[in-house]
Amino acid sequence: MFQKYDVIVVGAGHAGCEAAIGAANLGSKVLLVTMNMQTIAQMSCNPAMGGVAKGQIVREIDALGGYSGIVTDHTAVQFRMLNLSKGPAMWSPRAQSDRMLFAAKWRQMLEAHPNVDFWQDMVAGLIVKNGVVGGVVTGMGLHIESQAVVLTNGTFLNGIIHIGEKQFGGGRAGEKASTGITEQLIQLGFEAGRMKTGTPPRLDGRSLDYSRMEIQLGDDPPGKFSYTDTPRLERQLPCHITYTSQAVHDVLKEGFEKSPMFQGRIQGLGPRYCPSIEDKINRFADKERHQLFVEPEGWDTCEIYVNGFSSSLPEDVQFKALRKIEGFENVKMFRPGYAIEYDYFPPNQLKLSLETHLVKNLFFAGQINGTTGYEEAGCQGLMAGINAHLAILEQEPFILKRSEAYIGVLIDDLVNKGTEEPYRMFTSRAEFRILLRQDNADLRLTPLMEQLYRQTPVWRDGASGAELGFGATLAERMQKVNDKRAATIEIEKFFRETSVTPDAVNGFLESIGSSPIRQQVKLHGILLRPNVDLATLRPVLPELDTFLDQYDPDYLGEAETRMKYDGYIKKEQEMADKMLRLEELKIFENFDFQTLTSISKEAREKLSKVRPRTIGQASRISGVTPADVSVLLVHMGR
Repeated sequence: MFQKYDVIVVGAGHAGCEAAIGAANLGSKVLLVTMNMQTIAQMSCNPAMGGVAKGQIVREIDALGGYSGIVTDHTAVQFRMLNLSKGPAMWSPRAQSDRMLFAAKWRQMLEAHPNVDFWQDMVAGLIVKNGVVGGVVTGMGLHIESQAVVLTNGTFLNGIIHIGEKQFGGGRAGEKASTGITEQLIQLGFEAGRMKTGTPPRLDGRSLDYSRMEIQLGDDPPGKFSYTDTPRLERQLPCHITYTSQAVHDVLKEGFEKSPMFQGRIQGLGPRYCPSIEDKINRFADKERHQLFVEPEGWDTCEIYVNGFSSSLPEDVQFKALRKIEGFENVKMFRPGYAIEYDYFPPNQLKLSLETHLVKNLFFAGQINGTTGYEEAGCQGLMAGINAHLAILEQEPFILKRSEAYIGVLIDDLVNKGTEEPYRMFTSRAEFRILLRQDNADLRLTPLMEQLYRQTPVWRDGASGAELGFGATLAERMQKVNDKRAATIEIEKFFRETSVTPDAVNGFLESIGSSPIRQQVKLHGILLRPNVDLATLRPVLPELDTFLDQYDPDYLGEAETRMKYDGYIKKEQEMADKMLRLEELKIFENFDFQTLTSISKEAREKLSKVRPRTIGQASRISGVTPADVSVLLVHMGR
């Protein structure tokens, strides 16, 4: 009934969809197995993509040929660039999406790919022989063979849903949990743990009084995520902001005695940076109110998502508290919020390729690794799918450095440091965030992806990776990258070579409280002043406005950032280059770290568990000291 597939992807959430595309675009024949074909790419929590650091990840996924950015652009209802009051390293794109259109667009794009097949069933186990994965066993007892497997089970592994004193098995509201895989992996020697996440109640937007809330409009003009020619929003839906109050908190406290979190029925740790509303009022007792974001679920529905009101309290307590919120006095609830507890596998059991140490060609991606968020899941899925394809060909894995991408930071953190609570990406986790801006992901990563495609050998039916999926637009993408790079150089050259007279700019400078000039100076020097940017300079200098008119606005933004932050960029690049020297020092394959008796027992244990590929990776493992690294260098002949 089934052919032998190259890659089987288990789970069709954000990680699973990107994993399928990552492998299929390179030429692998992929089977995507999901328990429900109607929930492919379901936005289980908030109907949004991006945010602080997360938006950078979506841009990176797009630059590497993933589909998250493309799907978001086609289904967005609002777009905003966050943190514009801060420096460009902090600017982060975020879009509200139409939940139903988002899932439909993902499914449409997956179905359009000739290398992706589908099967609706639960995966109950893996086929493993001599330490190598060989396929999956489904709930219906079918054995489907493959050369690699990517597990992206999300919150479904032995999932339990909690609402007050009620608890029942489930991986998502209305969907059953997945069983069997955890137990088999533990038998194979894997370590497992439990985590918790939650979601807010869904409300009837017709019952809300928006006039009593703050309106939050999208950007004008709106931006987009993908570097391809995706559509820009022509109209946008507003979001709104309201707040809890002491009255709301008092009602919620009435339900604490029935809270599964406070009564110990939930054992897993929840996300530190996205706590439930009951956790917020317990941990931050000094705060009189908490901000709530009232977000529409789509163009043609009245369903509302209350971002910031995640809860597992009894449904009657949730409802009573909601009616105390300003603008929610007559609220109707579609469904209560709930918490979900699920199995995960500490990610220090993985290689940087996301392949497991214990079973060859078995990859983990997404919440199974202890992360939270669509974006974190999607980028892991993409990298796992790419590396599953490369593993089949016995090629070197595709691994991004910390200085190359937020994706590199995320995977490096997971593998080397592990996580005991849901991991969420922040700009503060990246030491090279001026290099890793949202505007230059294409310049950073698309050339790396092109190089990978060009190196991929002919795979099937005479078709190389460059002719499949993303490869069909590879030349176009690279042309855009080259055009952007050339335009940036031309714009910077113009600013460094063009002079302006005092008569031309002194009026403008004085109007912004900046010192006037006494002689001709280069435009570059004017641009570097505080409170000066291209937008304010263009009306002042008609010849500049005419020159800049020939360039794409995105090119102008890249050029401006590079000029204004040139010193900082060069300093970070120098630091990244120093780190790169340690990354280039390989550790002997199958090296026995237990023989290093001159380093601490903790360091030997951590090194033996993580099995770093390079000295640089070893230096970032928790418990490994600089002295331990020096010993390693000696043993590597350095």
